[in-house]
Amino acid sequence: MANIGSLIPWRDKPQAPSRDDDHLDPFRTFRREMDRMFDDFFAGSVSRWPAAFGGSGAVSPTIDVEDKEKELVVTAELPGLDANDFEVTLTGDLLTIKGEKKDDREEKKGGAHYVERRFGSFARSVRLPFEATDEKVEANYDKGVLTIRVPKPAALAKPARRIAVKSS
Repeated sequence: MANIGSLIPWRDKPQAPSRDDDHLDPFRTFRREMDRMFDDFFAGSVSRWPAAFGGSGAVSPTIDVEDKEKELVVTAELPGLDANDFEVTLTGDLLTIKGEKKDDREEKKGGAHYVERRFGSFARSVRLPFEATDEKVEANYDKGVLTIRVPKPAALAKPARRIAVKSS
């Protein structure tokens, strides 16, 4: 029975020393490239890619929802976007942020020229615990962070009343 572990190219196993004529052997070159691809995949080298939307390689913004006394505050990280690259919509109790991320990178080092292009659409929705009126919702975009303030209806915006606890 074959040792399946020998087929997985983990970095913690010793690498065979390369010979001078290794670059002439297409099978060794292929194996080296496959090892590099697996190492990159399992080592999380995706973080070398543009760190847009959390660096996970996915085109999806990170969203936080904060429940304050009189409003809900939704913040979304949209680095590298202009305000024209996305839109915010509110339908009843569903708040949606959608848009398109485009990223072009170009590096020149010595005689090497490296160009990387990435793009993709995204849409994130948040279901609010109430239906909001469009007129009072505010959205502000500053330095890659979108902040949306949704006022609570009067019935929900009542301040909490502290109740004294008696011990017996």
